[in-house]
Amino acid sequence: MSSEADAIDVDETCCASCGITANDDVKLKKCTACHLVKYCGVKCQREHRSKHKRACKKRAAEIRDEILFKQPESSHFGECPICCLPLPLDEGKSIMMACCSQQICKGCSYTNAIREINDSIQQRCPFCRRPLPKTDAEVDRMVKRRVEVNDPVALREFGTRCHFEGDYGSAIEYWTRAARLGEAGAHYQLSFAYNLGDDVEKDMKKAIYHAEQAAIGGHYIARHNLGYEEYDDGKVERAVKHWIIAASLGFDDSLESLKDCYKEGCIQKEDFAAALRAHKAAVDATKSPQREEAEAKW
Repeated sequence: MSSEADAIDVDETCCASCGITANDDVKLKKCTACHLVKYCGVKCQREHRSKHKRACKKRAAEIRDEILFKQPESSHFGECPICCLPLPLDEGKSIMMACCSQQICKGCSYTNAIREINDSIQQRCPFCRRPLPKTDAEVDRMVKRRVEVNDPVALREFGTRCHFEGDYGSAIEYWTRAARLGEAGAHYQLSFAYNLGDDVEKDMKKAIYHAEQAAIGGHYIARHNLGYEEYDDGKVERAVKHWIIAASLGFDDSLESLKDCYKEGCIQKEDFAAALRAHKAAVDATKSPQREEAEAKW
């Protein structure tokens, strides 16, 4: 820790610039980037900037890495809201409901459908219980309703639809709205767009930012791609960290990357073994008798 930080630890109740002590009339505010120092006002913060800049950048980068390399509790798909088991990474094994934007695993969808068929009752959404749409026009109306209320998943999906239809400007607009609400999939789409420069002006700084936000939100592909970015830059240790996190979410490609790293001696045997166990545990957690039956019959 720098000498500046050490001084702050001694007396953090004073403005780092003028030294005034906090009281009823003077409220000190932390530097929002590093949280190391406090200031009594904008004037003092500006005057102290030249002295604080180096330590601030260093600590801000450390804070960012602490957030970036924290293992997410689940992938960005989360859990099925019916059975509360983690959703599989294979999107073909779950269904997004247009009526409520909920991602339902095939096991719960299948079980619900069989019950409705056997009881000769109207087919409804397993989650919100609205009648299922019968036409594409009904689906479109449902999605637009979710977009109108700023549902982040619906915004992302609508943006993807706009992109597919060639309306790239609207796609970026909807993805940006969804990303501001914390939707990891939208961050990933934006990172892809800014990386390629197809729909917007190419901007690698924005591409990395959105990729990192997606990874923090549990997007395993964004995390995996960040690993390759780091690896290509010669930052193998950071790449391994990304791949361990993605593998621990159950992503096969990241596990394969770790296997290659193990052969090259870039990862310790104990760390690789732990990643193998975490990968298996993540995959096993997505399994259930209902899901296996649905996979076999539906």
